[in-house]
Amino acid sequence: MPEQSVCRLRTTDVRVRGLFKLYNRIFLVEDDAALASYLKQQLERFGYEVHVAEELRNVAEEARRVQPDLILLDINLPYYDGFYWCRQIRSFSKTPIIFLSARDGSMDQVYALDSGGDEYITKPFHPDVLMAKIRALLRRTYGEYAEIPRLGEAVSDTVVIGHVKIDLRKLVVESDERTESLTKTEGTLLRELLAANGQVVARDTLLETIWDDAEFVDDNTLTVNVARLRRKLGSFGLGGAIVTVRGLGYRLDWRGGQSG
Repeated sequence: MPEQSVCRLRTTDVRVRGLFKLYNRIFLVEDDAALASYLKQQLERFGYEVHVAEELRNVAEEARRVQPDLILLDINLPYYDGFYWCRQIRSFSKTPIIFLSARDGSMDQVYALDSGGDEYITKPFHPDVLMAKIRALLRRTYGEYAEIPRLGEAVSDTVVIGHVKIDLRKLVVESDERTESLTKTEGTLLRELLAANGQVVARDTLLETIWDDAEFVDDNTLTVNVARLRRKLGSFGLGGAIVTVRGLGYRLDWRGGQSG
């Protein structure tokens, strides 16, 4: 039924050796403030976390700090052009780079790719084209078409959403500022929702999986545990990540959870 069908995230999610990582952080290098604001708004509508470059005099160092999953890079920039910054970034990172430029000459495109760029989009462009290019490049780099995961330090049972990490082995949710413990039941609940990869998990399935003898467990017990888990995730700005699908069960939507 249509109500049971859950759309995959527009951003790219990857599961490798127990790692679940949302690849959605974009570093936007654009000196036109109006265009940068527009692109940021469009990207955020599709669930991306966007960092607009603030230090155009030192783009490479800012990229190193932001640690993006993808970079959108203009060519005509103050101080140094995009070709220069692409080469600088390539000296320490393999992060995919898409050039966005009004330059439509073939040699500009050749030079951009030879400098280390992965894609080249000529301005003006339709937002849908940009989104499709981003999704395709993220899939090739980190997703179903990738040969090697980006994170060599992949840790089993770890979920990373922005600056929040959930360790299902240690049963903790943590950020740079604080740490929150999860109960064993909350951890199992979250693990089952993650395993569904965005699809709806029926309440009966959760009851049978989490509690050995679901026949003797009050249905309200699941509701209470979901509410507690929501509160804990909510304290990290992820309160909307667990979505109730009435009459069916629950699903995860990290994009919906990143509301604050």
